[in-house]
Amino acid sequence: MNILLIEDNLSIQKALKYLFEQNNYNLISATNILESKNIINKTNIDLILLDISLPDGNGLNFFKTLNNKIPVIFLTANDLEENIVDSLNLGAEDYITKPFSTKELLARVKRVLVRINKNSIIKVKDISFDMDKMCVYKNNKKIELTSLELKLLHLLFLNINKVVTRNTILDKIWEITGNDVDDHTITVYFKRIREKLNTDIIKTIKGIGYRIDEE
Repeated sequence: MNILLIEDNLSIQKALKYLFEQNNYNLISATNILESKNIINKTNIDLILLDISLPDGNGLNFFKTLNNKIPVIFLTANDLEENIVDSLNLGAEDYITKPFSTKELLARVKRVLVRINKNSIIKVKDISFDMDKMCVYKNNKKIELTSLELKLLHLLFLNINKVVTRNTILDKIWEITGNDVDDHTITVYFKRIREKLNTDIIKTIKGIGYRIDEE
């Protein structure tokens, strides 16, 4: 599995190379766009970690030239909402702002690679979620959830190590059911999901939302 890191900060390059090698990934580093193009032309790259600000150009503009042929996660010190929205609208897999948690970055990379490799099962502790079949298992035994409960849990698994806000959940419920619900209803839904799973993988982030952390 070849991951291309396009980042001109050598300290970040060194730290991430060690991190990814410890997790059995081959990380190839480039400091600019020209160097990156040469690597891409010669090597089969499975995923790109791309900084927006580079010495010889803008990462967003370079991303457009890839035509979504290679999945990209943006790494950027620029957390302007318009840049984040632009990157996602262009088809980027994800973005992460600096400074970032290496654990979080690794989790997001794994999530993208799971989809690429069509290994659709994500496991956290004793709970496994088959993302293709939309089924949940506890120690290989299927857990029966309602359609809405399943979709809400799916939302958390899609965002491993990342908080899903209550507003996002409200929007998701509206999208699925057409019903306008309140915060209390969200609390009830997740209480039921937790009871059925009988596990502590779903964390409540008080006043913000919910999160599932990778082990």
